[in-house]
Amino acid sequence: MPSPADTSPALHALIVEDDAQLSALLVLQLGGLGYAVTAAGDGRTAIAMLAETRYDVILLDRMLPAMDGVDVLRRIRAEGIETPVILLTALGLTPERVEGLDAGADDYIVKPFEIDELNARIRAVLRRRATPAADNATLTAGDVTVSVLRHRVTRAGKPIELQKTELKLLAELVREAGSVLSRKMLIERVWGYDFVPATNIVDVHILKLRQRLEMPGLPDPIVTVRGVGYMFRG
Repeated sequence: MPSPADTSPALHALIVEDDAQLSALLVLQLGGLGYAVTAAGDGRTAIAMLAETRYDVILLDRMLPAMDGVDVLRRIRAEGIETPVILLTALGLTPERVEGLDAGADDYIVKPFEIDELNARIRAVLRRRATPAADNATLTAGDVTVSVLRHRVTRAGKPIELQKTELKLLAELVREAGSVLSRKMLIERVWGYDFVPATNIVDVHILKLRQRLEMPGLPDPIVTVRGVGYMFRG
């Protein structure tokens, strides 16, 4: 079973989960992989802990008592806490996933899940956060322009606000405009996974991109190639 990293000290994970049995299991399993692990049973406790301690990753339950996980996420992002967050959710519907990603989550995983997949997702999120934008060029396809380094996107000259993962996904599509990119290719390039996860994370982000890029009178720039993947109109 892979370790979280080859560096020292150990990566510090904060688990925010009200299910005491699941929380204890995650503490045990992640601890066995070499993580330093702290647990909180509710959102308010987690917010207080984040004000005092720096963590490398937060594993945040979507359904928490009193203050739900999305509200916790919005609160910590509003306070400028940029620690990577992976939502742990029993809600498999696309609107709930989109809501979590819009609130500032870096990734989500649907319960029940295997510890190996959670570990892979943590490592992928940390790699994405640690890797600086490699493309200094401005990418253009049709009426869409993307500057990865400056985190700027425009369509028909109008600015579009995107989150980091959305911008990276759009950059890959625009860079390969006119060519079809499979879900596996996008998973590898954008999320850094070396496997295709059980969740439909690519499709959820594509839906969000389409919503962000939508403008009256302009066509959808993203083409779905059924059974294959997606293509950006060149």
